[in-house]
Amino acid sequence: MKQNKKIAVIMGGVSSEREISLLSGQGVLNALKEAGKNVVAIDLTDDIPLFVKTLKKEKPAVIFNALHGQYGEDGCVQGILNMMHIPYTHSGVLASAIAMNKTLTKKIAKSLGIFTAEEMMVTKEDILAGKELKMPYVVKPNNDGSSIGLFVIRNDKDRKKMLAKWPFDKAVLMEAYIPGRELSVAVSDEKPLGVVEIVSESGLYDYNSKYNAPSTKHFVPAPIPKDIYDSVMQQAFFIHRALGCRGISRSDFRYDDTNPTMPDKVVFLETNTCPGMTPTSLVPDIAQYIGLSYTDLILWLIERAACDN
Repeated sequence: MKQNKKIAVIMGGVSSEREISLLSGQGVLNALKEAGKNVVAIDLTDDIPLFVKTLKKEKPAVIFNALHGQYGEDGCVQGILNMMHIPYTHSGVLASAIAMNKTLTKKIAKSLGIFTAEEMMVTKEDILAGKELKMPYVVKPNNDGSSIGLFVIRNDKDRKKMLAKWPFDKAVLMEAYIPGRELSVAVSDEKPLGVVEIVSESGLYDYNSKYNAPSTKHFVPAPIPKDIYDSVMQQAFFIHRALGCRGISRSDFRYDDTNPTMPDKVVFLETNTCPGMTPTSLVPDIAQYIGLSYTDLILWLIERAACDN
């Protein structure tokens, strides 16, 4: 791409992850400005005609998609950009739509021989009627990210608190809770890049641990046995390819090494097609470990921007 070609960074959006997207987008914007690129920020709202009008006015040669969650990471914006023939970073319509649906993604993972947690889709009424997994379990949206609205239910007290708050307006995903360690793998189209272990006070990588807790630590490379490290890298790469992801994806796992009488096991959780680019995000940490600076990572993604064929 020529130096003077305009790059538009799309950020914000209307999902529950709007504030995180703005942080990711600002980080990308700053890096591109420092690299001397011709760059403009576009804050996406629910005014789609205005969004299209802005794109026509700015005439960007390429889009950096810094959106997270629904409408930005689920194939909706990707479809608009395909129709306008503007190449964009990260995955296309189909991979984005599938990966946003956690249960569908897990079905694909299971077809590859990858372990996933026991699951079921539930409503509040189901839980009140006792239609639920054995405790402990996790409840979270099936079509959202950044661990927003995640509940870990270990006992009846946790269950009562969750039912009292209940923020969901549709069925949600209930999964068996997997003890152990939180792992995340960054994958490019060519290869898996590395594994990070996330250690937080809560023991779970929820929204607060990701963005608000200074005590959350990232360990790259993850201090786990080599065979486990290699296995989780391979699994994440297989999922990236099976979903048809593009650019970089990030897959999350739990590594259960808590029972000395049982073999260790790795359990797949979900795949993010447009992973965070905030200062505390995981993919930049993994990229730095393999010698790729934050700015180089951004430029690498832009060079691989494309529309769906």
